[in-house]
Amino acid sequence: MTMVADDIQNLEARHVLQTYRRQPIALVRGQGVRLFDSEGREYIDLLSGIGVSALGYGHEGLTRAITEQAQTLLHTSNLFYHPLQGQLAARLTNLSGLERAFFCNSGTEANEACLKFARRYWHTLGEARPEIIALEESFHGRTMGALSVTSDEHYRTPFEPLMPGVKWISASKPQAVLDAVTNKTAAIILEPIQGEGGVRPLTPAFAAAVNEASQRTGALIIADEVQSGCGRTGYPFYSAVIGLKPHLMALGKALGAGVPVGAALVSSEVATKIMAGDHGTTYGGNLLACRAALCLIDELIGGGLLSHVGRIGQHFDRKLQELKAKHACITDVRGAGVMRGIELDRDAAAIVPAGLKRGVIVNRTAENVIRLLPPFVITEADLDEGLARLDQALGDITA
Repeated sequence: MTMVADDIQNLEARHVLQTYRRQPIALVRGQGVRLFDSEGREYIDLLSGIGVSALGYGHEGLTRAITEQAQTLLHTSNLFYHPLQGQLAARLTNLSGLERAFFCNSGTEANEACLKFARRYWHTLGEARPEIIALEESFHGRTMGALSVTSDEHYRTPFEPLMPGVKWISASKPQAVLDAVTNKTAAIILEPIQGEGGVRPLTPAFAAAVNEASQRTGALIIADEVQSGCGRTGYPFYSAVIGLKPHLMALGKALGAGVPVGAALVSSEVATKIMAGDHGTTYGGNLLACRAALCLIDELIGGGLLSHVGRIGQHFDRKLQELKAKHACITDVRGAGVMRGIELDRDAAAIVPAGLKRGVIVNRTAENVIRLLPPFVITEADLDEGLARLDQALGDITA
């Protein structure tokens, strides 16, 4: 049934819990890196559903894979084997160097699993390790465990008390890690590039301090690669770029290219301390999700998409530097691959509706940062056009 935007919004206003501040458009169709709303307007998507739609829209390989799987078998539960979980686990463990995978439905769930596995590891060893070290400006999800290690008080305060024992440190101070981590620390959780915190890559010096603290005390390292992983930076995982050596890794977002799936990757050392029944999920690792994730990995590795992201990332950087030189309101540009942040000297909230008027979809995070997470498949021509529209939107909000 065809519905206009007002009808869609009015129906939601009556029946959907109002937890989102949506933009006043209704998206109904996509092709390539372009989205179309219910009124027929076209947008270049530089957000990809907050880093999810890695293969864009209408991708032939993904469409074929999920159609074939839907016609064959969608779900069996984890009470039984099926042929795809092992294949996906093998691909992810080979890429990451972590030997085991647990499948769930989202990045938040993957972080929850990593936190539980870290606690279970020390319980099995018979050591009391109640502390978790987390970073200021971090975001790991909105469920109670993940929220407990998310720093923003706006997200946390209405739901306190949260999980106790979390200690906060600055990502800009390597010595802070060495000072904070002790023999009471179960794990250090961090994003190699802080996404919600303003697209801020951690430095190799900070990663080295985390590794040192872990080696000295035995504290486990949890890398939240939900946003930075699965090829978004031009590398399989950004942890390796900065030299971080995690024992656990959380994945989500781009992993299913639009189909909900998450994964917690675990070292063999940690895996030996996890017992049957310690964690579980009804939907996690179902056939449809695994098929979509296998399609993404096939495109990344066999299809050359990872190399494409590396090349387009270099072009992205050049174009953003040009944009910075043109607009005095831009104070910094940063990121890697197709994960980029443009920091402004003011609140960036106005850029989102301004962008929509110009036909480009972007996001504002950390108050003054424009976040750009386009599909991996974006071409130089589409990126140039999208950034030209963003250029116009920046001119509109600073006029």
